Amino acid sequence: MAPFDLVLHAGEVVGVAGLLGSGRTEMAQLLFGIDQPTEGTLTMGGEIVAKLSPIGSIERGVALCPEDRKAEGIVADLTVRENIIMAMQASRGMLRYLSSKDQYEIADRYIKLLNIATPSADQPVKNLSGGNQQKVILARWLATNPRLLILDEPTRGIDVGTKADIQKLVLSLAEDGMSCMFISSELEEVLRTSHRIVVLRDRAKVAEFGGDVDEQTVMRAIAGSEA
Repeated sequence: MAPFDLVLHAGEVVGVAGLLGSGRTEMAQLLFGIDQPTEGTLTMGGEIVAKLSPIGSIERGVALCPEDRKAEGIVADLTVRENIIMAMQASRGMLRYLSSKDQYEIADRYIKLLNIATPSADQPVKNLSGGNQQKVILARWLATNPRLLILDEPTRGIDVGTKADIQKLVLSLAEDGMSCMFISSELEEVLRTSHRIVVLRDRAKVAEFGGDVDEQTVMRAIAGSEA
């Protein structure tokens, strides 16, 4: 990606808009530490992050719900419970293993909180609908109590009702003080969910707008048109 400046505030949803290939996913992966920057600095809570990595990001309170739910999100052959506790266990390390009792308490808490439709926490996650699988991924990261939640296409391929549930959840999390990045190819969804919108084009940040911006203005920025 081209060099860019981006500030994320607590209690705010920053939407990321742009066409396929504009650099949206690359930005998310860079902030989470999957990709490494060639220059520049990342500051979190007033402290410079010396080295970016996914485990380091989790420990700092950064969470990423990836774009490809099936390939990068769920572990299909594991249960709902095992999928939910995965990130929390990774942050604790294998020497501080979560007890079976704790695992079930955490899983049941988020199954109820997110209204995940499953017969039990022991249901294989591959047997759930796409929308409920997406909620399981959200539960995994919410269980880590993140400071920054990065959502890459969180409503792709799910039903309208679940889309609305996720959008409401994101705004509720921001109201509670969490910082959220909301990436979506659906511009209407970005406008409805975000307090501020960043526009990417050709792997570069080309515009930034307050939440009261209209759809046509954002579309012109995406297309590179001044008309």
